Amino acid sequence: MRQLMMVCVMALAPLAAAAQDSRLLRMDTIDAGRQWQAVGRLDVNGDGFCTGALIAPDLVLTAAHCLFDSDTKAPIRPDTIEFLAGWRNGRASAYRTVRRAVVHPDYIYDGQVSTDRVRNDIALLQLQRPIRNTTVTPFETDERPRKGARIGVVSYAHDRSEAPSLQDVCAVMSRQQGVLVMSCDVDFGSSGAPVFSFEGDRPRIVSVVSAKAEVDGQQVSLGAALAEELDLLQAQLTGIPTGGRLPPGVGRVKVGEERNDTGAKFIRN
Repeated sequence: MRQLMMVCVMALAPLAAAAQDSRLLRMDTIDAGRQWQAVGRLDVNGDGFCTGALIAPDLVLTAAHCLFDSDTKAPIRPDTIEFLAGWRNGRASAYRTVRRAVVHPDYIYDGQVSTDRVRNDIALLQLQRPIRNTTVTPFETDERPRKGARIGVVSYAHDRSEAPSLQDVCAVMSRQQGVLVMSCDVDFGSSGAPVFSFEGDRPRIVSVVSAKAEVDGQQVSLGAALAEELDLLQAQLTGIPTGGRLPPGVGRVKVGEERNDTGAKFIRN
């Protein structure tokens, strides 16, 4: 089974050294993962998996590139994707197939990894039936964190596909052209994993993992934008079919600081 993740090497503006990150904690037991049951594994077309998170009883947030065949570049049929909420050691708290999927309208899956592609690398999946399990509580979302903010990631990966792992302390190293550069530890299968802020009374999703990268020999992860971009996806789900025109009054809003020339270069690996 292939695990989905974009990989790139970047030449970016200098990054500040990150504070000491926590190690990955593998959550093999229900007690260890009780707070994170709304994070699940997305089994994609029987040929790979990503990570996704429930943000409403019938909506899963993930990375857009998880919904495309890496060989043909064609979209994957939504009904071949299954969300396994809280998956660990062969069991899930809830199983749901996907009824419909939408990706960011400016996202293009063409095999070329770029800043624009990472920034727009988000998708929403509408499940066939809502998850009404009281142990699976959808997460709220929030604005993207500032540079230096402490964040965390819950993800599956190729060497930990049977249980999620939590890294509850990593950092936003930079925000460049709308992309979060983070010190969080990710690997193949972590695509679409929720990036959490812990500043409120409950963890809130502030980004999703799009890719892993290398900057000046340092391993980093890249996160896509949310905020108004997520509103845009919700408008697509409720108002029009995937790939159609946006409803009247809904614009293609760009989120993030003003663009600047960072000299970013992406090399397909």
